[in-house]
This record gives sequence, C-alpha cells and structure tokens, in this order.
Amino acid sequence: MEDIKVDNKITVLGKTFNSEEERRNYFREELRKKLPVLKQMEGFPIGKDEDILNLSDPPYYTACPNPWLNDFIAEWEQEKKQLEKDGKRVADFEVDEPYATDVSEGKNNPIYNAHSYHTKVPHPAIMRYILHYTQPGDIVFDGFAGTGMTGVAATLCGSQKELVSLTSLNNVDKNLGSRNAICSDLSPIASLINSIYNVAGNSRSHFYDSSIKLIEQVENEFKWMYLVNHNGKNIGQLNYIVWSEIFSCPECSNDVNFWEAAVEGLDVKSQFNCRSCNSLLTKRTLQKKWITCVNEFTDEIQKELDFKPVFINYKVGKKSFEREINDSDIELLEKINSLKIDLVPSLFNDFKVGDKTKEFFNKGIYKLHDLYTKRTLIILSEIYKRCVSKEQKALFTASVVNLAKTARYKFKRSGNVPMSGTIYVSSLIAESNVFNAFKSKVKSLQKAFNLLGNDQFNVNGINSATSLNNIKENSFDYVFVDPPFGANLMYSELSAHWENWLNIKTNTINEAIENRTQKKSTFEYQWLIQSSFAEFYRVLKAGKWMTVEFSNTSASVWNSIQISIQNTGFIIANVAALDKKQGSYNAVMNPTSVKQDLVISCYKPSSEFDQKFKQHQNTDVAVWDFVEEHLNHLPIHLVKDNTTTAIIERSPKILFDRLIAFYVQKGLPVPIDAGAFQKGLRERFIERDGMFFTDEQVQEYDKKKAENPEFIQLSILVSSEQDGVLWLKNVLTEKSLAYQDIQPLWMQALAGVRKGDVIPELADILEENFLKDEQGKWYVPDPENEADLEKLRTKRLLKQFEVYKTEAAKPKGKIKEVRVEALRAGFKQSYQDKDFKTIVQIGDRIPNNLLMEDEVLLQFYDIASSRV
Repeated sequence: MEDIKVDNKITVLGKTFNSEEERRNYFREELRKKLPVLKQMEGFPIGKDEDILNLSDPPYYTACPNPWLNDFIAEWEQEKKQLEKDGKRVADFEVDEPYATDVSEGKNNPIYNAHSYHTKVPHPAIMRYILHYTQPGDIVFDGFAGTGMTGVAATLCGSQKELVSLTSLNNVDKNLGSRNAICSDLSPIASLINSIYNVAGNSRSHFYDSSIKLIEQVENEFKWMYLVNHNGKNIGQLNYIVWSEIFSCPECSNDVNFWEAAVEGLDVKSQFNCRSCNSLLTKRTLQKKWITCVNEFTDEIQKELDFKPVFINYKVGKKSFEREINDSDIELLEKINSLKIDLVPSLFNDFKVGDKTKEFFNKGIYKLHDLYTKRTLIILSEIYKRCVSKEQKALFTASVVNLAKTARYKFKRSGNVPMSGTIYVSSLIAESNVFNAFKSKVKSLQKAFNLLGNDQFNVNGINSATSLNNIKENSFDYVFVDPPFGANLMYSELSAHWENWLNIKTNTINEAIENRTQKKSTFEYQWLIQSSFAEFYRVLKAGKWMTVEFSNTSASVWNSIQISIQNTGFIIANVAALDKKQGSYNAVMNPTSVKQDLVISCYKPSSEFDQKFKQHQNTDVAVWDFVEEHLNHLPIHLVKDNTTTAIIERSPKILFDRLIAFYVQKGLPVPIDAGAFQKGLRERFIERDGMFFTDEQVQEYDKKKAENPEFIQLSILVSSEQDGVLWLKNVLTEKSLAYQDIQPLWMQALAGVRKGDVIPELADILEENFLKDEQGKWYVPDPENEADLEKLRTKRLLKQFEVYKTEAAKPKGKIKEVRVEALRAGFKQSYQDKDFKTIVQIGDRIPNNLLMEDEVLLQFYDIASSRV
C-alpha cells in the first residue's frame, strides 16, 4: 500500500493531508490519546511516552502496539475487489500443496546487510513462499518479524526485476504484484529497522543528503580528534586504534600488557612469558587488574579494567600505515580525556543483569556510556542529538554496533567487529573512526533504499505475539514466521546496546526464549511459543497456510515448536531440513538428528472440513475425512535432478501421528489403533513406495515417476524402536531375509540411541512386528496379519507400561530407562481412559530428554498437564 497523492495532498485511511509531516503529526496526537489503553496490552515496551511518540511514524509504524491495523486490513480487503476486476487476482484462489522446492539464497544482498541484527532470513527466500501461497493484494503477517524481511519480500513480489532473478519460478507475470504486509515484533530496535525497510516517504528520499550533511557538521567540529603524526612531517587520519587489556602476573603481581606479551605477527600466542619474572603464562592463568576510580559522568565510585592504547592504523592520502603507539598519540588522548562534556540522557541507561549481559559487568561496564572510549562517546553523543528521522536513528544504531568496546581487533581480517550472537569484550579492543563508520553505513543504507524505492508503505508495530488483541480473527491470507529458537539467542539482552540509545526497551515478560535469569525453561518457552501460534491460528483465515522457518540443533526445542503448532489447531503438511552444503531439502526422519534449518509447512483446516468433521466426529468416518483432507494438502512428488524422493509425511507412521495430534488437540479420544489405521489406509487409499495417495494423486505420481525413474528411498538411521520398525519394513519389503542376513545391516543402521531410551533386541522387534516363513526368513505381514500382530504388540507394551506406572507411584521414584513405544501405548490408553494423572506422574519421572524429544509423548503430556 502507498500514500494516495492528489495535487500533492496525501490521503491515508480516508484522511487527507497537505504533507507527510502533517500526516505524521496528526496521527502522533491520535496515538498519544490511545496510549493509556495500549499500555494495557502485553508487550508494550518500557519507555517514556515522548520517546515512543518521537520514534513512531504513525499510522504505518508505531513504537508500541499499532491501533490502526484493522483499519489497514479493511482498506486492503476493499482494494482486492479492484484487483479482481483488473484480472490481477481471482476470488476462488486456493493452495492445496505446501511449497516443497529447493531454496538456497545467499546473504550477500544490500537490503540484508544494511543493518545488522541477531538473525534474518534473506527476503528472496521468503518471496518464494509468498509467491506460492498468495496472489497480488493478499495480506501477509509475520508476528516474529525482526527486521521486516517478510514485508520487504511482500512488496518486492511486485518487482519484475526481483521475480526474474528467482530463476526457478514459473509464470512470473502471473505472480507479479505486491502483497500487503503487517510485521510486528516484541523488540523496539527490530521494529525501528523494520520501519525503515517497509515505510518510505520523504525522509527516505532525502536520506543520503541529509545524513551526509549531519555527519560533516559534527566532523568539522571534532575531526582533530583523529589526526595522526606521520614521521614527524605529515598529518594522517586515524582508521582505528587497538587497546590492550593490562593483567597482573600470578607469580610476581607485575603488570602484563597482553599485546606486548602475547601478540606475535598476526596472531595471539597460546603461551608467553611475563616480561618481569619470565614465568610461563597463558591467557587463562592471568589475573584481571581492576582499577578503582570515580566515574566522571556520575561521580560514582566504580571498578573498571585497565586498558592501554598500543597500536594504530591510519592513512595519509589514500595510503594506509600501521605502527606502535607513540607520545603524540598519548598527548592527543590526554587532551580528549580532559574535555568536559554533556552527554545525551540515554547514555546513563543501565545494563540489566542477564544470561549474556553479565559479560558487561565482568568487564566493568554498567551503563551505556561505559561501553565506549571517551573520544567515541563525545562524537556519538553529538551525532545522536542531530538524528531526527527514523532513518537517521536507524543509521545511528546500524553504525554503533562496530564502535563499542565489543569490537575485537581481528588482525587485518574482514574488519574489527563484535562476536555475533553473544556479548563478548575482548582483551584487544579496536576503537574505529566514527566518521568513517557512519559514512560507510550511509552508503550501505542508500543502496538498500535504492532497491526498495520510495513508494513502500507496509505496516508494523511492537506487539507480543502471545496476544494480538489489536487484530481481528480471520484477517490474514498467509503467515510467515521465523520464531526465536529456545536458548540460541538472548534477543533482548543482545539488543540492550541499541535499545538503551533509543531509550525504549523490550518488555521481556512474554519474550519467547529459554533464559535462566528470566526463569524460563523449555516448558515456559513452549508455553509462550504455543500462545503465539494460537494467536497466529486465530488471525489466519480458514484454509490458509503458515510457514515456520526454524533453526536449532536441540531436538527438544524442535519438538516444542512442532507440538505448539499442532496444539493450536494447525496441521503440519511438510517438514523439511535445508541442507546448506547442497542447498536442498531432505525429509526429517528423526527429531534427534536435527542439525539444519527447518521449514515447517502447516495449514489451518478449511471451514468446510471443520463442519464435516463435527458431523462425523463420533464415527470412524471422521478418521478418513481427516486423512483425505490431509493427503490433499501434501506434496505429491519431490523432483530433483531427474530423481523422485520419498515424502515422509505420506508414510503410515507420520499419518497416524498427525491423526493422534489432531484428535488430542481437539480433546477427543483417538478412535482407532495403529493396526486398524494401517489396514483402513490400505483399503481406502493407494500405496506407492511406502506412501499413500488418493485416486487422483496417484495418477500424477505415477506419471511423474515414469518421467523421473530414479527413485531415492528414505534413508533411515535407527536411533529409536520406531525408526527400527520402519527401517526393517523398508528392508523386508524388497525381499524376505533370514535373521543372520538382517543382523549385520541392522548394526550398520544403528545410530546413537537417546539417553534413557531402551531399544529391544532385533529378534524381539522382528517377533513383534513381522512374520517368518518356512525357510526361517522374515517378511512384512499382509494387512490382516499386521493388524493381529499390532494387537498382540500393544498388549505387551501396555503390560510393560504397568511396570512404569508402579515405579512412578513410589515416593520420589525415578525411571532411568524406558521403552518409549511402551510409553506411547500407555499414554494413549491413559488418555482414552481420562487418566491424566498417570500421564503426568510418569512424565515427571522419566528422563526429561525423552519427554521433550518425542512428539507423541509430549503431546499427551501437555494435554494431561492442563487437566490434572
């Protein structure tokens, strides 16, 4: 959407203004009136009203919950009607299959690189999903929007140049057309970055000239601070100066200058000698040297670490030079340190104790101004006073990340930058030239703005994804989210540097992370994620799709995401792992093996299916209604390089797991066991290569396979009993084998077994799940015999479950090892019997990793916990 301009007037949400400034001022006053009500919403940021209002560019961007979202949605819905008249969209648009094509997008993009953030998905990758699931004019939502790449992707779907660059896309002209986007996030700094990418206008079009002018004004006043004496004749300009930490020798207590003692050539030695006593030292054996001083800005007594300048890099003309620090450099620093200055108020903001921010306190950094050298502090304070527009404030935050004491000296390797994803203050700090950093960042941002243009008006604000009360239900045509990944990143702590400058901080009560300081474990994380997905389900239209991009090596966090999705009503249609080495997708067989980015495709059932299910929910018909609906939402074939690949979601095991999840989420008893389910599956649907299809789908599958005859079978590593049964079915489907032929193959397939999980002996698994012929060879039973075997196996499993039930009932009883399949059978039976207490009791006694890493167990446990 863009401002409607007639005779230089601007119309926004039905109101006409003479200029953008008039529009902005009007809506800021309206926002001021709404603040008392908005403050009651979850996620309202921590900050003063004036700071929130000054940062906002309403109604498009508000540094708090945006009260105009429903107004924009209503206006966009009206615009769809005109697009339909123009033939740019159709009224009955539906998407049956998930997007299951390879996605490999690099990060070397001006938009991606303009402003750093803890994690981002390149916008071309998101474009592929938006183009698959939506049509021009549709409304896209991202509730964990970060820097707003989803909004960028939605807009650039209207760029012929951008679409042509996505070479694997067909029907470019058909897909061409911008989508509208609402992008929200809990973080104030994320929302600011989001706004500069997604809300254009005059401030963006004048950004380059106004920003260069701002920097030059400050530079004219303070450029003397970077003058360097070169050979006593010429004057150079400082690029950066290296500060070395001063330690104490554990043997003689004399000072140890880390640079002088440990640095040799372009590297740091692992062992070195004390220059006073010659003792052999390592970085680990050195003792910190603390200095007690009076803070010149607060008059408070504080302790800080001792750092000395040791080395400089500078240029004379266009040529660079390096040398050790000398007397003229020291004199300049002493002159700068003697200056008395007034700092902007935000520099007195504290850093709060957290899992990562404790590193600041370990280095004597307590307030924002402690994070900079005196020279950098003076110049940054003067620049910040002059930053007016949101683009200039984003320029500021984009620049300061490399100007703090977290910037490490990297020995000429790709710049002096902080360590990503954490907070770390090195013993070798690189203080860079502020003006060089800002000028470089102006160019970077301008490159991004050139690609985006000046007519982009998506909408964003600060919201907790756990409560989207400012959005009506059934509002969006598609949801794309890249949620927090458990304990991977401490977003609010990593953003504290930026947000202290803005004087607006993240409200962390509902921040969806695992964090010891915030007392959030995997369980709290899952609850927050599940609350968020429940809101996404509410605001998404029926029959529409959600894509969840996820990156975490922890199987328990992966399961938390998947369980949360299913518990809120979504049905998962495809889970794929992005192989970054080969740039391709592989079916995810085992959550404990997740070591790559995942893309989870799920859908909200159509209103027609919901109605049909309610009519049949007490009969077996509902089971097969669900299966047919689900099969119609799964990819029919995955083709790559003239080969077709098995689709794990079409296997009986996963189909049954999805059925269980669906019934449990609705609070209904599961009306069928695994044996009867597999028998019914074969009776009603058609099997190909271990997968099931509808009549219509199998024709397309057969045709595509004939065109691409090379078939890649599922590659299964056995790390659980369930994996083992599936592996054996694959092996024995090809031909019957004797035990002695199976056993060496079995040993090769065995992978690391989860701690606490007991996999039965191969002979026992064969006995319970397969049949043996007269020659002693094992084979896969037919459906009738398989159902009988399943009944006998379930009986054995439930008998074992009774043993666990007895153990768990003992005071403080712990069950160190369990057969997970027995727990699955027992939890299912207890759920059917409404014996929720047993599920919770046993769940609390078994190894936590087994509960958190098994999708079915966790599903039953979550439901039972809410009912005990």
